[in-house]
Amino acid sequence: MSEKILLISNSTLYGGGYLDHCKKNIQNILDDRTRVAFVPYARPSGISHDKYTKIAQKAYKDMGYQLFGVHEHKDPSKAIKEADAIFIGGGNTFVLLTMLYKNDLLNTIRSAVQKGTPYIGTSAGSNVAGATIQTTNDMPIMYPPSFNALHLVPFVLNPHYIDPDPTSKHMGETRETRIKEYHVFNDRTVVGLREGCMLEIKGNSVTLKGVTNARVFQKQKEPMEYRPNDRMDDLLSNKS
Repeated sequence: MSEKILLISNSTLYGGGYLDHCKKNIQNILDDRTRVAFVPYARPSGISHDKYTKIAQKAYKDMGYQLFGVHEHKDPSKAIKEADAIFIGGGNTFVLLTMLYKNDLLNTIRSAVQKGTPYIGTSAGSNVAGATIQTTNDMPIMYPPSFNALHLVPFVLNPHYIDPDPTSKHMGETRETRIKEYHVFNDRTVVGLREGCMLEIKGNSVTLKGVTNARVFQKQKEPMEYRPNDRMDDLLSNKS
């Protein structure tokens, strides 16, 4: 495997700027790559593709990279193929996946990553890197042709994973409850990424990075906790 993938829970930590908490991790994945293709389709808070691209451009320029939005190109697929790296930002996962299908980019991105093009995702961009988006937290405000996603990794993700608050009076479902509901009908491993953590994947190696733990859920098993710098290579063991 030649893949280089960084799956980040969130683009901003409290008190910091856009991507500030993960810039070193991004630089580690990109290394000497220069031109980054940005997919702005998720549109957080409904902002325009142009506005979202400008936000990402500034952050990547500060790191020494050139970033462009694929929406600016007549042929987004060609833009992806000619880029040195791919970055998909957060926002609404259903909108993002719908637009990836609409622009016929899933196979293009998957093929590029398999050939060694680094892939970076935050939030929704991490969600679509999994096999499906069935464990997203977002409202289904658009209806993609399928929940099947990029399948860059064989598991599915739940960015922004939140632990139950024992002091809360809220009696609704916890995130863990929803993941258990998922496992009634599905078998794939779910990785709950808390704010501030990310998965660094290089070939057959998976390492948890960042400042918080991740929680891994497998069907009919007790959840497991992983700490920063723990190896999590078993997540790739069922890759198909």
